[in-house]
Formats: sequence, structure tokens, C-alpha cells
Amino acid sequence: MNQHTKGLLPSRVIFTLAWRNLWRNHRRTLIMLSAIMVGVWAMIFMTSLLRGMVDDMLYNGIRNLPGEVQIHQRNYRDDPSINNSMPPADAKLLAVLNLPIIKAWTSRIKVPAVIASERDSRGVILLGVDPQSEVELGFDLDSISSGRFLQGVDDNGLVIGAKLAERLETRLGKRVVIMSQDPDNNIADRGFRVVGIYRGKLASQEEMNVYAGRQTLQKMLKLGNQISEIAITAEDYRNTYQWFATIENATTLPQQAIPWYEADSYLSTMMVTMDGFVLVWIIVVFMTLSFGLVNTLVMAVFERTREIGLMQSLGMRPALILYQILIESFLLLLIGLVAGNIIALLTIIPLQDGIDVSNVAQGMEMMGSSSVLYPALKMQDMLLANAIVIVLGLLTSLLPAWHASRLNPVEALSRN
Repeated sequence: MNQHTKGLLPSRVIFTLAWRNLWRNHRRTLIMLSAIMVGVWAMIFMTSLLRGMVDDMLYNGIRNLPGEVQIHQRNYRDDPSINNSMPPADAKLLAVLNLPIIKAWTSRIKVPAVIASERDSRGVILLGVDPQSEVELGFDLDSISSGRFLQGVDDNGLVIGAKLAERLETRLGKRVVIMSQDPDNNIADRGFRVVGIYRGKLASQEEMNVYAGRQTLQKMLKLGNQISEIAITAEDYRNTYQWFATIENATTLPQQAIPWYEADSYLSTMMVTMDGFVLVWIIVVFMTLSFGLVNTLVMAVFERTREIGLMQSLGMRPALILYQILIESFLLLLIGLVAGNIIALLTIIPLQDGIDVSNVAQGMEMMGSSSVLYPALKMQDMLLANAIVIVLGLLTSLLPAWHASRLNPVEALSRN
């Protein structure tokens, strides 16, 4: 027998012993496996629901900004008035905006205004947009419930939300009046015909955002070619920092670039909190499981005290006994993980079309989430759950394994 075979033989024998000992008391093993399966399923399933809710909140929030980066006149965020407009993108900025990493960008007018119908009036956010680039940025054409979206920057129509139409008691084809302020602090007003009504994911968006052609508003407000903001997306809000500096370096005064996590600190805090909560949630669930795991292994050691003493008296080293108990624990955890992951996948995949939570829609909207919850199954969350279960499981198993390896052979053989 060569040296290589000698090294492999104990491992094969110990693995075989560990596997057989695992099923010596199959009822207890199956109960522990069931607990691990349910725990792993709970970790992954609940994490996917929480991820889905937070991702939806972040997506809605960034879409409402819109984009992961916005460029404004430096005083605009403190005073979003017509007086804090800025020139359109120059050649230097345009070159950066057309880089491959940038998926879409658009120039917009964004000012406070009042919309009035025959029945009522409301304060709104008036958006002058380029329809084509606005759709590329994220406006969903399927959200138009009646009529159409704008057809160009010089479109004379108006697109309003369904909730706002209800408040104003107006409808498609009716005329409304938009009033805002021009750079000379005079009231600028204009009549518009409602050409489209959209439904937003959040009712608050339907009530606030009103869309018109950008050039139409520039004429109405006497802005020339001035704009309020440039919105940019790379469709990856978690890695905005990787390209934000490029945008920032291309802006010149009076322009100022700002990433979404500074524009809306609530959204940024929500993402960081969620990442931390996932880790805490997985650890808490596993700590509950660990008591059962320790109990299973301690009982297995207690039942085999004489057997372990006999193996030691025949020359089996304490390190190999410890190794055998850890292998049993590893096999138990591995089987539970595989089964738990399969059950989680079979549970989550059929729900990816969305879970209707309209019964609690008001509460969901208060948090910035829509009435349909889409579970988000992230590979990193599954890997994190599996890694924590294996690592903490083996650490938890060290106590009974160490106890077994420290048994005195004479005392162990004398026990009944």
C-alpha cells in the first residue's frame, strides 16, 4: 500500500462510518433534516419577499427622481423654480452621456404648477419632456390607460394621471389650464387638451406628475432652450458610484451632478438597512436551528459512548473521532440545504409574476411600494444563506465533536 493510499483510506472509512451513523436513528435524523429544510426555506423565501419589496421601493423612488444621476443648476434642489434653470448639455457632457455604460438620458423641464379644470384645481409637478428619451429612461407606455402618450417635444397635448383626472373631474379630450411662473415672476398660463391618462404604480405619482412637450413648455414659460434637469440611468442603481465621477467631471458651472443616494437619502438608507437585515435574519433563523442540531449530535454521541471508547482502545486517534462527528454534521447540513433550496425555488418561481397585496395597498404605498409584490430571488442571498448554515453549523458541531474526542476509553467502555 503506497503513501497516497494510506492517506485516503481513513477518510473513506470515516465518511462511511459517518453516513451509517447518521441513519442509525433515522427518525431523529429525519426530524432534524425537516427542521433544517424549513429553516433554509424560510431564510430564502422571506429574504426574496423582503428583497422584492425593497427593490420595488427603490425602483419606484429612483424612477420618480428619475434616473440614478440627475444634473441640475446648483441652487435648483433648494429652490426648484423656473429661475434656477440651466443651459442644455454642452459637447463635453454630451460625449460622456453617449458612453456605452449610459443606457438612457433625457433633458426635462420640471417646475411647480397649478392645473385647473371646470370643476377644481390642483398643485402639480409640470414636466416638459422629450417623449422618446423619456420612454427610454423608464416611462412605461403600457401605463397609458386611455388616449396616448406625447408624440414629440412640440406636442400641444397633456398627459395626466388617472387619480388627478378623478380629482379634477375631467377626462380624455377635455381642456384644462396650466399656470406657472416665468423668469420675470409673471404668471404664465396656457390651455391644454388632455390627450392621455396614465396609471402609476403609486397613486401619489398619478396625482402629482403632469407631462407636456418640452419645447411647448419652453415657449410657454419663455425659457428659450433652458432646462431644469438632465436625468441619467445605467439601469444599475447598486453600482452608480462606478460611473458617477465621470458624469460629475463633465459638468460645468452652474450645473451640479448628484447621485440618487444623495438626492434621496431615505432610499439609500433603505438599501443599506435591507442588506444588513438579510444577514441578521439568516443568522437568527439559524441560531434557532442550531439548538436542534447540537441536541441531535449530543444524543448521537451519548448513544455511542461505548462504541467511541472501543474505537479509541483499538487505536483510533481523537482527531479522527472529532473529524467523524463533523462529517456527520456536514452531511446532515448538506442534505437539509439541498432540499431546502429546492423547496424554496419551487415556492418562489411560481410567484415571480407577482403577489397581489392590494388589501394592504395603502400601507404599501406609504412605504413607497406598489400593490403587487414581486419576490426577488438573488443568487448572492442564496449563497449567503447556504454559507452561513454550513459555517455556523460546523462551528456549532464542534462542542459535541470535541466532547466525543475527549472521552476516556476505559470510562466509555464501562458505561451501560
